[in-house]
Amino acid sequence: MSSLAQQRRIVEQLRRESEIKRIGVSTAVEDLKKYVLERESDDFLLVGFHSQKANPFREKSPCVLI
Repeated sequence: MSSLAQQRRIVEQLRRESEIKRIGVSTAVEDLKKYVLERESDDFLLVGFHSQKANPFREKSPCVLI
């Protein structure tokens, strides 16, 4: 690809990116906090699993070498 064609692709990409609607960081942070707090009860890292069988990461059986 020639340098001119590459530069044109970069310019087109920058034009597309400049048209993206942006929001403030404080607004984004509040939205993220709200999202996390709403889904907190479904997070297995915070609340654990209902039973040991529901845990896909549990050890199935110990490895035995003979």
